[in-house]
Amino acid sequence: MATDVDRTGSSATDLLVPLCALSGAIVLAGFFFPEFVGRAVSGSGWLAVALVFFASGLGYLALLPYAEDERTTTAAAYLLRVRRADIKTLARTFFTRFDPVVTAGPVCVFGLYFLAQLVAPAAATTGVNSVAQVLLRQGGPVFLAVTLIAVAYCLFLLVGPWGDIRLGSPDAEPSYTYPTYFTLIFTAGIAAGVVFWGPAEALFHYRDATPYFAAAPQSSAAVTGALTYTLFHWGVSAWSAYTVLGVPIAYYVFQRGAPLRVSSILAPFLGVDGLDSLWSRLVDTLAVFATIGGIATSVALVSEQFLAGIAFEWGVTTGGLGPVLFVAGLALIFVVSAATGVHRGIRRIAGVNVVLFCLFGGLLAVVGPLGFVLTEGSAAVGAYIGNFVPLSLYTGGEWVTNWTVWNWSWWFSWAPFAGLFIAALSRGRRIRTVVFTSVVATAAATTLWFLLFGGTALWVQRVGQTDVLAAVASRGGSEAVAGFPVLAALPLGQLLVFLFLALIIVFMVTSADTSTLVVSVLATRRSVAPSTSDIAFWGLVQGIVATAVIVIGGGETLQALAVLTGGPFAVLSLVALAGLTMTCRRRERGHTSLVARVTTRLPTIHTHHDIDPSDEE
Repeated sequence: MATDVDRTGSSATDLLVPLCALSGAIVLAGFFFPEFVGRAVSGSGWLAVALVFFASGLGYLALLPYAEDERTTTAAAYLLRVRRADIKTLARTFFTRFDPVVTAGPVCVFGLYFLAQLVAPAAATTGVNSVAQVLLRQGGPVFLAVTLIAVAYCLFLLVGPWGDIRLGSPDAEPSYTYPTYFTLIFTAGIAAGVVFWGPAEALFHYRDATPYFAAAPQSSAAVTGALTYTLFHWGVSAWSAYTVLGVPIAYYVFQRGAPLRVSSILAPFLGVDGLDSLWSRLVDTLAVFATIGGIATSVALVSEQFLAGIAFEWGVTTGGLGPVLFVAGLALIFVVSAATGVHRGIRRIAGVNVVLFCLFGGLLAVVGPLGFVLTEGSAAVGAYIGNFVPLSLYTGGEWVTNWTVWNWSWWFSWAPFAGLFIAALSRGRRIRTVVFTSVVATAAATTLWFLLFGGTALWVQRVGQTDVLAAVASRGGSEAVAGFPVLAALPLGQLLVFLFLALIIVFMVTSADTSTLVVSVLATRRSVAPSTSDIAFWGLVQGIVATAVIVIGGGETLQALAVLTGGPFAVLSLVALAGLTMTCRRRERGHTSLVARVTTRLPTIHTHHDIDPSDEE
């Protein structure tokens, strides 16, 4: 039987196709005929048309019907389900399904925060930033140690016997093909940060020089160190933060029948039946706050980057309404995508994301300085591998606090939502496959991206093609504008800028729709699946928080507040690993390590002592 979403989608698609085609024609005219923007269409008007284009195109993909067979429905039955019903039913039952503790806590904190920003902005900013700085400075060694432990544990799961455990049951089948599985994990976990920092981070490290690598700022020797530290901040260490929460959640959900909650990591200590305790709800509440805070600030920052790109490309402004309009457009897209579920909107838009990602990377490799990228990239990868442990333990003062420790705290603050999503997708997969996908494969993708984009930015700066650092400095030092002068200096610059702006939107949507769905799961009672109204509510909350950041201000302070949650989740990841270790040692025996599998397939080498004397003549 067709659901309400299916019936709505069927009628909406008839309108979305011509709307997408018309708005797309205007957007393309703006890119390839720049004088069109500012003369025929104002800056605000062009932004509105661009949002209509992306919203109609991505909305069309999300609303297309999906023919689920019975096997797929059964296999995915426990995953991020969305219960649909008529509007009256949803409105009547909404307040009976949500968890009041998990819901009210974050909403109240955000309300109080923005009230403080209105009443005493200076005091609120100073207070939050002071606490964040104390946490990062004093807790720096803890973050470094926990992150290194996370990498080591992921390596153990990858090659050790517990990696052989199949989540669900020995004959459980995955709900998604492997390409889809990788696509969903990668696009949900990385967000638009990869677009922000792709051209910018290596440039910043090149400009100031990193303390670990003794090189003069903006020298040829600083290039390798700049790329190396960029790979370090976006490589296996970062992705391991997600996995050390995702694997324990998946294990307890699919092997022990725990609910799909972040708090399921406490199952070995509280028991599955004890996961309704106050401690469990506190963990889930903190997860909801961290997720909304992280996503909302990212949406606000993405709006700034998109609008900075429009201003750089066409010299137009969108006024005070522009950022609000942008956030509203993004919110509409990710709410529709989340409401249609993983099989439809989330999966399809994630696929579009990866296609754009690969297309952009391929074009950049063709028109960019590939020789420079290969030479410096090889040196950076070698330095990254050779210096991985020293870099992981290096506590080099304020620089490490502001860069490495901040990054680790930010990744851990995103770990609850990303880890839960990894867990939800992993039924039928071996733990070894989960770790390989969520750490090795994802880190490989980000490595290629930063080598290509970061290497290109460094080359453009070094050869004097354009002064990217001066363009950044002229706009207040924001990393948001770094990509545009880099792309403008390359052949096919207009096409690259178009793809770049598209990536900004699609990357943000693929994280925001996932986070909306995850928060909806966490905030409903454990015996009930989230409904369309739940998803709409949490999507609206994320949109309101992002809009408030833009209108009221305090985005960097809210980001710092969200980063503060990285500390508790770094500690909780150790709790999760301790519990998983105890459980697997007690219950999971007889599995085969990857080393043993490889060893058994090696050819047998006979020595002289193995030869039977009777065989000799």
